[in-house]
Amino acid sequence: MLIKYWVLGLLLLSSGAWASQLSQYQVRFEQQSLEEAVNLFSRTVEQTILYDPNLIQGYKSGPVSGTFTARQLISRLLKETPLCASEINSGWVLSICPKQKKSQPSSVPVLKNTFVSQSSPIPEEIVVMGFRDSLKKASELKRLALISQDSILAEDIADFPDLNLADSLQRVSGVSITREAGEGRQISLRGLGPDFTKVTINGIEALGMTSSPMDARGAVSRTRAFDFNLFSAELFSQVDVQKSYVASMLEGGIGGNVALSTPLPFDLKKPVSIFSYRHGINSNNPQSDPRVSMMYSGLWNNWGGLILTTYSERNATEYGTNTTRWRQENKQYVGKLAHQQEYLDRLGLWYPRGHRYSLWNNNQKRLGVTAAFQFKPNSKFETAIHLLYNSLKNDLDEHHLAVKNNYRVANVIWEENNTENEVIYAEYPDASWRIENRKDFNESVFKQISIDTHYTVKNDLSLNLVIGANDSDYQQPKLNKVNIIADDLHIITDFRQDPFYGTSYSPNFDTTNPSKFKVKDLYFQENYVDTNVFNSKIELIYDVNHEVELQLGLTHSTLKNSGHDRVFSYYPTAESAEHGESGLLSSKNTQVFSQHPDLEWVEADIDEIQSYYGLNDLSLSSEYVIPSTNFNVEEKTNAFYAVLKSENNTDTYPINYQIGLRWFQTDLSSIGLSKGNLTQRDRSYVKWLPSFNVVWDFADEMLLRFGTSKNITRPSLSDLSYSANVSQASRAEGQIGNISIGNPELSPFESVNIDSSYEWYFNDQGLLSFSLFYKNINNFVIEQVDLIKYSELGLPPSLLQSGDSIDDLFMVSKPVNSDSSTIKGFEVSLIKDFDFLPSPFSNFGINANFTWADGKTLYRNVQGSGKNQFKTFAGLSKQSYNLTFYYESDDWEARISSAYRSNYILSVESGNTDQDESGYHATNYIDFSAKYKLSDQLELTFEGLNLTDERQELYSDSNDRAYNTTKSGRSFFLGFTLKLD
Repeated sequence: MLIKYWVLGLLLLSSGAWASQLSQYQVRFEQQSLEEAVNLFSRTVEQTILYDPNLIQGYKSGPVSGTFTARQLISRLLKETPLCASEINSGWVLSICPKQKKSQPSSVPVLKNTFVSQSSPIPEEIVVMGFRDSLKKASELKRLALISQDSILAEDIADFPDLNLADSLQRVSGVSITREAGEGRQISLRGLGPDFTKVTINGIEALGMTSSPMDARGAVSRTRAFDFNLFSAELFSQVDVQKSYVASMLEGGIGGNVALSTPLPFDLKKPVSIFSYRHGINSNNPQSDPRVSMMYSGLWNNWGGLILTTYSERNATEYGTNTTRWRQENKQYVGKLAHQQEYLDRLGLWYPRGHRYSLWNNNQKRLGVTAAFQFKPNSKFETAIHLLYNSLKNDLDEHHLAVKNNYRVANVIWEENNTENEVIYAEYPDASWRIENRKDFNESVFKQISIDTHYTVKNDLSLNLVIGANDSDYQQPKLNKVNIIADDLHIITDFRQDPFYGTSYSPNFDTTNPSKFKVKDLYFQENYVDTNVFNSKIELIYDVNHEVELQLGLTHSTLKNSGHDRVFSYYPTAESAEHGESGLLSSKNTQVFSQHPDLEWVEADIDEIQSYYGLNDLSLSSEYVIPSTNFNVEEKTNAFYAVLKSENNTDTYPINYQIGLRWFQTDLSSIGLSKGNLTQRDRSYVKWLPSFNVVWDFADEMLLRFGTSKNITRPSLSDLSYSANVSQASRAEGQIGNISIGNPELSPFESVNIDSSYEWYFNDQGLLSFSLFYKNINNFVIEQVDLIKYSELGLPPSLLQSGDSIDDLFMVSKPVNSDSSTIKGFEVSLIKDFDFLPSPFSNFGINANFTWADGKTLYRNVQGSGKNQFKTFAGLSKQSYNLTFYYESDDWEARISSAYRSNYILSVESGNTDQDESGYHATNYIDFSAKYKLSDQLELTFEGLNLTDERQELYSDSNDRAYNTTKSGRSFFLGFTLKLD
């Protein structure tokens, strides 16, 4: 699929020879201040110009008329001044002429350019040398933008101080992240969950996915959420978090847009080679974690080429305990409790479904390669080809020891929690230990090619072309597990010491003795998901006059998502199990698992057990495909937009604005199994999306922003599918099972957005900002639950659990459009050097932000009660903050960061009688990094992540019961970076 776009790229590049002849400008400038003249020059030649305002203050430029090259024109404007202009790849920089420098104070140039609505590359002359400079350049990009935007810039092309992109993004105001084995995975932006954020890579929409071994964290999902742990942070030179919308952007991100940019060779003025190595360890795992990145960038006249490669290995271990939720169960009370059966039944005690010790190991290998080729013969023509490849491999093993079949209770202690009685201690006289051992391998591969070209047709008209495609393939060819079980055991479960980290044990039973266990079942699963995206855009920019610009654009996008699951379960028959009961399990086909810090247990050797039952070479062919998971969703969208932008840079306190309108039509096709038949549903919808943004520089170094727009977010891909998921969760006797199905008739979420902010840029380095945001979201998707007989759904009986019948009733949930909801909040940000303190304390500084957000929606049939309840959006933390203290001198720098987010809801499942919600407790992650510069070419680095070994606590129900508690350990990295010019 990608080959045809390579051909198109070569055709675009070949047009550069013709464009290179157009490089003169016919102008007529009146006498004016030098500042007005250079800004007019910037607009005329459409190039960035950098200068220190103090440097040009008081100078005049005489009248200039005629036809000039850009070099001739800027030289004529500077003729009566001691200033010189140097040409850089992105424009020009003004400085004191060499012969004048000794008599003039040196000064760092500042970016002065027309306002931008999307990300702009940082010119090479403003090199990001350290953390302080990185903050400064990010602040300048924020100031120049006509929308609400925050940016992250690499301290160096190959030096983001985080494990992956999500870890980097968590320091942006309004951004909160979810974590997988200690590293970031997905983001929430201004209180809206991962599905509401649109992600682009070099201007092309991207949908990258990985998975989690935990069902509670999404496992393998087909949503629109972008998994940022797919990529190493080193692959990207700039990340822009665009929090407000303009009509020229791709629609779809109600929460916001995250624009990722890979480096280009013309970002660097000369050939550069960089090699970086870090060696890491984790307190939970003794194996080492190497990280390597290498980059070469070269320039050859009008051509440039760059290649950047990253490779990392990470051996992660996460451990803890969980309950797999709580449940009001009808227990049989025995012994001294037998006579209290009726009383205890009336209490409605809540029991953990099955307390479990768990540990997950993951050997992760991440390879990323980005390459870029640029052709820039003159100021009127530029084209670039971006290539990106990334592979993430996860080789996992997981281990669980769980309390099961705990129907009889000999002793119990409970406590009241919000009128409900929760068991904190119980003795089960004849329960079971069930031990699960699982091996899992999965790989995510992302490939993208994109081409963008800029051509100035004439002085007042330019053309932009962008075309690109990407493939995001996820495959999990192996998920094998074996369960063994030992019955009729005395087991005690105790939550009295720690309500979120209980203990379970058998006083008179050795959990490491294999002779007491037998094989329960063997399970095999495979998952495959493939996503293809194609984007193209053609844009005309017409300068109506020196202050007004008109943008007209056409875009096309195609998104295809397909996939399926393959499943096979094997339950030993009475004949084959006869051998197991008489001694199948022994030291030859089991091993003692002792990695969990709380308890040891025996577990099956998966390979040996599979071999015993003749399943060691089992390959799940197409006959094992679950038909209800085999679906295909395709969206084709054509759009047109017009944006009128006014930029007044001559007034003392200018007002700049842009007003835009976007029209789009989406054609949706969904293919899958509906009521037992292969069904295709085709439908279309059309929307108009207006936008308005204005910036008023009402005082020196201060500005006000206001923006309002309409945007949409399309429903989750799985929600739009013809699909069905029959829950395999264990149920108490008589409890009704759950089934979820898709709905291709869903309409997109629609949102009216309002943003405003006050920003104060002070002392050349500082920033203080206060932002307000409000979103009114319509067509909110909720779950509608109906009681339906299984036989009426057209699903195969093979999906039912043992003991279920096709005549049984099931709670069937289906996504439907319903209510409108609102979300509102504010952000406060501060960047400040401590330059008011004496040296060396003046080298300290602070970068801090705080976000408050609030939004609720109406959930249906909460906890199977038939009642509806207002609860906060899934993924919304009401408070979050990021705080970084840094120190920076000529030779070394250090910083310590804190990333906090408050409680948030993970999900509310209609009809789930076990809980009215599940979610996470507040977390605060502390990281540290330091760097020492041995020379201009070599520096040493040290990083420490999750210094406090934060505990991640997933709760069950608004009554705050323990669900899953894990710790992922502290990570430390020592390394160096070598840079050769």
